[in-house]
Amino acid sequence: MRYFLRGETLFVRGNFSAVSTGAGGGLGAVSTIFNHTVPKSFDCEDVNGYLQEIVSEYDFSDDFFGLLTAVSMRSLCILSYEFITVFVTAGVSNPNPDHPHAPGTINIIITSRERLCDAALIETIITATEAKAHALAEMGRSFTGTTTDAVVVACEGEEVVHQYAGTLTEAGRRVYEAVRFGVKEALKRHEGTVERQKESFFVFSTIGGEHWSEWQPEGCPYYPCHFEGQCCDFCFCPLYPCKDLSLGAWIEASNGRKVWSCESCTLNHEPKVANYLTEHPEATLAELKDLAKKKKE
Repeated sequence: MRYFLRGETLFVRGNFSAVSTGAGGGLGAVSTIFNHTVPKSFDCEDVNGYLQEIVSEYDFSDDFFGLLTAVSMRSLCILSYEFITVFVTAGVSNPNPDHPHAPGTINIIITSRERLCDAALIETIITATEAKAHALAEMGRSFTGTTTDAVVVACEGEEVVHQYAGTLTEAGRRVYEAVRFGVKEALKRHEGTVERQKESFFVFSTIGGEHWSEWQPEGCPYYPCHFEGQCCDFCFCPLYPCKDLSLGAWIEASNGRKVWSCESCTLNHEPKVANYLTEHPEATLAELKDLAKKKKE
């Protein structure tokens, strides 16, 4: 799975089994999932055609699920909890069921590196919706969502690992915590109580107790963690976990699960490599390693 932003569009790319509640959604195999920002005055009779135009612009194939929002991708929150990654944009100017024509949508994209069966994919929508309602209640909102909210759930992998995705399961617990936290943080950014100039990244950490940790390249207290002049644009690595033993290693987390550690990897910190990955977000690991090797030579 790779994800990247192009202007006001988030693209998530991979070989997914997925389910979507958005326009043209359903259950199926897709290679592209996206969340696209439209003007607040957006009015389109052929939404499916509009979504098709977006993927066609980038020469992506027709197997896609797309979502639309009036929220800027500057307010996007990306949350990683082991094998689960969640993408959230949130605006609530049209709380259900009172204001059906005002702009405001909570869009949630959930991806899993471990395969869920079809029933678990669908059940994840329930888990995410419960988490969203919980987050809104914690923020003092009297509604459970907006009239245009949408969810996409996608997974990769060959063998089914998860038969269920309720809140007591390994997958569901991670989805619930990521969505619950992510909706609140996304709303704070959209409403201006937290100011960020670009998307926000969070990692669920067990170091010093379980908590969400936000990565911010500006003013990072650990800079330079690898070398002077390093590029930090991909500190939140889009290739994770690459599983390349020349770059990282499997280690045991405090909960007993094996997690991929790349604390010694400097590949994406090389400015030349980082610039190339920015221009070619779906570059292979082999391409990037070859580029780094040529630089050293």
